[in-house]
Parts: sequence; C-alpha cells; structure tokens
Amino acid sequence: MTGGNGTRVSDFILMSFSSLSTEIQSLLFMTFLVIYLITLMGNSLIILVTLTDPMLHSPMYFFLRNLSFLEIVFNLVIVPKMLGTLLARDTIISFLGCATQMYFFFFFGVDECALLATMAYDRYLAICNPLHYPIIMNQRTCAKLAAASWFPGFPVGIVQTMWLFSFPFCGPNKVNHFFCDSPPVLRLVCANTAMFEIYAIIGTILFVMIPCMLILCSYTRIAAAILKIPSAKGKQKAFSTCSSHLLVVSLFYVSLSLTYFRPKSNNSPESKKLLSLSYTVVTPMLNPIIYSLRNKEVKNALSRTFHKAINLRNCIL
Repeated sequence: MTGGNGTRVSDFILMSFSSLSTEIQSLLFMTFLVIYLITLMGNSLIILVTLTDPMLHSPMYFFLRNLSFLEIVFNLVIVPKMLGTLLARDTIISFLGCATQMYFFFFFGVDECALLATMAYDRYLAICNPLHYPIIMNQRTCAKLAAASWFPGFPVGIVQTMWLFSFPFCGPNKVNHFFCDSPPVLRLVCANTAMFEIYAIIGTILFVMIPCMLILCSYTRIAAAILKIPSAKGKQKAFSTCSSHLLVVSLFYVSLSLTYFRPKSNNSPESKKLLSLSYTVVTPMLNPIIYSLRNKEVKNALSRTFHKAINLRNCIL
C-alpha cells in the first residue's frame, strides 16, 4: 500500500474478524468451512438431480437449477478469501482483486433478486393460470426469463464498481469487513461521493426493491387463488408448491434488509458483518436443504438418484 496525500492505495487490508481472539477465529474457520462444503455439495446435488431425473424436467426446477448454480458461484466470490483471512491471516487483497470481488458481488446479488422474482412469477402462473401454464412457460420462454434474470447484474456491477474505484483512495486502506462490500470501501474514499451515493440508492430501488415488490404482488395473487380452492387438500397441495420458494425469498430479503436498510445509528461494523454472513454464507447453505426437506418431488428424486447410484455401484463391483 502507498498512503498519504497525493498517493494511491495499491492494496487493501480486510479486517474480517481480526478483533476476535485467535481461538475464536479458528473456530469460525472450521464452522464456515463446514458450511461452505455443505453449500457446494447441497447445491451441486440439486443441479445433478434436476438434470438427471425426468420427473423434475419442469420450469420450476429449471429455475431452481439456475438458483443453485448462482449460490455456488456467489459463495466462491466471498467465502474462500474469508477462510484465508481466518486461517492464514491472509488479509491483504490487491486493488484489482478488491474491485473484482465487488463486481461479482454486485453481479450475483442483483441476479439473485431477479431470479427470485422470476421464480415467483413461475409459481403465480402455475397456481393462478394452471390451464395455460404449460403453453406459456415453454422451454423458449424459460430460457428467455433465465437470460433476463442473469443480465441485470452485468451493467450494475460494471457501473457501480468502475465508478467507485475511479475515486482516489489516499489511505488508510483497512476495509472493516470480510469482503470488499461497497459501504466499507466507500468510507476510504478521499473525495465527494454524494452523486455515487444517490446512484446507489436509485440502483437499490430498481434492482432490489422492485423485484421484491413483484414477488409480493405474485404471492398476494397466489394467496388469493389458494383461498378460493374449496378443499383443504387442494389448498395444501397448492401451497406446498410455493412454500419452499417463499421461505427462501424471506430468508434472503430479511437478511438483506437488516444489513443495508437499518438506521446508521444501529448499524455498527461488527453487527453488519454478522448480518452479512446470513445472506453470503448461511442462506446459500439453507436453500438446498429447504427445497429437499419441504419438497416431496425433490425428496423422491433424491431417493431415486441414490438407489440408482447404489445399483450402479453393485453392477460395477
């Protein structure tokens, strides 16, 4: 790092959980490593099962496969470096490395909001318009919706990252977080950032809150349609098709809101780190567990895949 007036920062130091004792950091490393491995294995298993089992070749599971892949790559952006800061105290990240991590954080974060909204729209069509659902949600439409969900993160990540890192950083270079998130990096800028902050608010409304409103509208219509179903069994069946997604959406948006939309007076750096863990580390692990435990079709598919693997192993041996 080169600091002082008139010089530029060439690298950053991620403070991560350095305020904690070595023993607690070691414990956190083991905990996050286990969670990381569960996340990779769980989401990879969801991708494998939804690809190989013919019973899961439907739009709902096509979008679930996209979500599982997104959770894997999103985790790859954050967790390995965080584990390095805990185990090897490798807290230094280059200027370019910090910008790259921030870009992909924005890219995948915005895409997750869009994808969750797309999945809510899929459930709305399936429950509120079941007769036309197979015609509307054909393979071509699914591919277009998936592409539309993956696209917004690209311009948002490019604009926000390039703009933020075009500001001068005159030191200090300590980022009080476990990854290069926008607010803690912005605090290190030695220039007027008012326009950038306005843009960030507008971007949040457009790419985070609007998908959230679309999800709420979809589930309001879904709830109204379910209440009109005469039989209790019919209501339960309709609700079971969207309960997993609703739980995943709730976990994601509640943790995101607590992290970024709390009053600054109640938002200490340490509490923000803990809240950030919920949507960067914990939620990606819970998603495949939720879809596996609460979805009968996925549970049956996992059972069929497991028995096929056992039979294949017996045939080989």
